[in-house]
Amino acid sequence: MEGRSGAGSSAPTVLRMILGRRLQERRHGAGVSLEDAARILRVKSLTIRRLEKAEVALKPLYVERLLEAYGAGRQEIEEFVALAERANEPGWWHDYRDVLPGWFSAYVSLETGAKTLRTYEPHYVTGLLQTYAYARAVLRGGFPNDSEEELERRVALRLHRQGLLDRPTAPTLWVVMEEAVLHRVVGAAEVMREQIDRLLEVSELDHVSIDIVPFSAGAHVGACAPFTYFRFEEPELPDVVYSEVLTASMYLDQRSDVAAHLEAHNRMSLLTSSADSRALLHRMRKEYS
Repeated sequence: MEGRSGAGSSAPTVLRMILGRRLQERRHGAGVSLEDAARILRVKSLTIRRLEKAEVALKPLYVERLLEAYGAGRQEIEEFVALAERANEPGWWHDYRDVLPGWFSAYVSLETGAKTLRTYEPHYVTGLLQTYAYARAVLRGGFPNDSEEELERRVALRLHRQGLLDRPTAPTLWVVMEEAVLHRVVGAAEVMREQIDRLLEVSELDHVSIDIVPFSAGAHVGACAPFTYFRFEEPELPDVVYSEVLTASMYLDQRSDVAAHLEAHNRMSLLTSSADSRALLHRMRKEYS
């Protein structure tokens, strides 16, 4: 997967990613090379690769001709084409495309379709748990030249994303954050109190875990850039890690990269406990009273 500099403006839905993988598996099963598949459609082999990686929309005509060449039956083809048409429909985040960078659209798509999310946050409360006031202050700092209307749109997008935690099939969210997050005064004291109350509230949910690495933990393996790990219900999709720095972002799906981030998350979670984290939240809330 590509990072910020190379991402397109149209992020794939998880369904499109699944169908791309299935199309690739069908081609492999039929013993058809990329070059041969490209000749079937009279396109470049890069086009076939991009179809299979869900980097472009799945054109029904392309899908039908490829599956016919791979030996698929008529019923399978018709079902696949119907799914492809569904997969090409824009996600809900398309309504926010005026304030949603193309490179982050992919993140929202992955977040929406994941069954497990693990995040590491050294600087701010993770976006899925931010209050309105906290989110507004963070986004104002990150986009100082935004108009009030643009800023409100960014906040609305962030709050809309949080709806996934209220779904009947809500994903598991496991957050590891640094104690420094609680000391960084975002907005004002009342904003921080409200935000800490929010963290205490959601930490009681069965599908949300919050671990706060205390200053006393010292140096540790994850003291670096923030990252998010995604795991999906569908076996066709690999685990993915998203990470970013000031001028770039990366979507990693190589097993070694994913395993390294997963191990770091596990190690950091062992530096604290749920009880200690809640106690720290209560202490910090008193400091903002």
